[in-house]
Amino acid sequence: MAIGVWISLFAYFALMIAIGVYAMRRATSSSEDYMLGGRALSPKVAALSAGASGMSGWLLLGLPGALFASGLGSAWIGIGLLVGAFFNWTLVAPRLREQTVHYGNAITIPSFLANRFPTQALSLRTVSAVVIVIFFAVYTASGLVAGGKLFESAFAGIFNFGGLSDYAAGIIITLGVVLVYTVVGGFLAVSMTDFVQGCIMMLALVIMPAVVLFGEGGGGFSQASQTLNEVDPTLLSWTEGLTFIGWLSAVTWGLGYFGQPHIIVRFMAIRSLKDVPIARNIGMSWMLISLVGAVSLGVFGRAYAIRNGLDVQDPETIFIILANLLFHPLVTGFLYAALLAAVMSTISSQLLVSSSSLTEDFYRLFLRKEATSKECVTVGRICVVLVGLVAAVIASNPDSQVLALVSNAWAGFGAAFGPLIILSLMWPRTNGAGAIAGMVVGAATVMIWISLGWNAEFMGGPGVYEIIPGFITAFIAIMVVSSVTKDAGEYQHISR
Repeated sequence: MAIGVWISLFAYFALMIAIGVYAMRRATSSSEDYMLGGRALSPKVAALSAGASGMSGWLLLGLPGALFASGLGSAWIGIGLLVGAFFNWTLVAPRLREQTVHYGNAITIPSFLANRFPTQALSLRTVSAVVIVIFFAVYTASGLVAGGKLFESAFAGIFNFGGLSDYAAGIIITLGVVLVYTVVGGFLAVSMTDFVQGCIMMLALVIMPAVVLFGEGGGGFSQASQTLNEVDPTLLSWTEGLTFIGWLSAVTWGLGYFGQPHIIVRFMAIRSLKDVPIARNIGMSWMLISLVGAVSLGVFGRAYAIRNGLDVQDPETIFIILANLLFHPLVTGFLYAALLAAVMSTISSQLLVSSSSLTEDFYRLFLRKEATSKECVTVGRICVVLVGLVAAVIASNPDSQVLALVSNAWAGFGAAFGPLIILSLMWPRTNGAGAIAGMVVGAATVMIWISLGWNAEFMGGPGVYEIIPGFITAFIAIMVVSSVTKDAGEYQHISR
């Protein structure tokens, strides 16, 4: 491997750790500082932090891989996410920022729900914390799989000593760097690194498709389109060969946005309500550019591979293959850093949210009610490490697929928290009993759906994405149970 690649990667790692050290000096003195950055994120940091932490390695591996394999029909996932993100910023962000302060200055999603529905506070904090830790362990594992695939594809043979594979080395190095800056700098470090990582990701997704199309061996739009049409005309069709169920399963990825704790916690941390529209505009612009780049990379990367006789055994590695093939080593290292940025931005956010729940909604609730803020910061750091180690064990299988792991965790959060967050912010009749019912029903439906294989095949036809039944049943459960039960003192007027 050329030294230029290592120079770029080491520079990236050093920058992330330096940001963590800087953040440690500014915002780790209390639980609110460590877990929410003192509610002082600027619009641009909040926007790119929400975007980068939400996209993860699937933006550079999973989505381009799906487009590479099946064509433009898979782009409906990106469209669904774009629409879902817009409504998340518009409907949820301002209300959540306002109401988490109003209801006891909550610093985690479970604590907000407990304060919002006090008669069921203990049950809500316990159930939501369990859901967060379980699904985030899987979600974090997907990021580590992406890191493992990068090292396995790009650095083949370098780490094969003492029984350590390149894939395992990738997991260890990725997790190690993330743990350093997350443990040291907390939420502020995570958000600031997300901002830098978001910029790197977007630049990579502009540079890569442009070079693939117009660089040597690319041939431009016309040649790429001709190549794809000769192989399979459906690759350039948005609808041909796509069933209604397949289309619905793709666009409903957008429903998941409403229930992702690592994304919506950014809304809680933005410095003021008036900054939300600015952050929304920045975030949506970033997301649109990044998604267009990822879609272009997958589709036109397939054309490039065909025209130049590339053997791509795993479609999810097309970004890595082209980065190594088309660019100077220094640029290749930058592109690898972009992939690691996508992975690390999400892993760090998920580790911190999991740690926050374990600390605030388990340790402080059941073990040490009198724990000081500094003690909670220490416990939070320990929990970050523990959740990371569990995720590493889950990710240890090199045959794991990034998109599959992400889709399962995304659906789990979307169904468990999405309907509950929307209704708790916008429907005054929502009560504690309904909140618990919706969370349990949503999470259980997703897990049962996956275990029965109905996300792969349903009633003899194509599979139905598990977020659809999970979101619907959770929404119904909340409304029905809240309508037929009474929780005294919980029917409060919801502003805005």
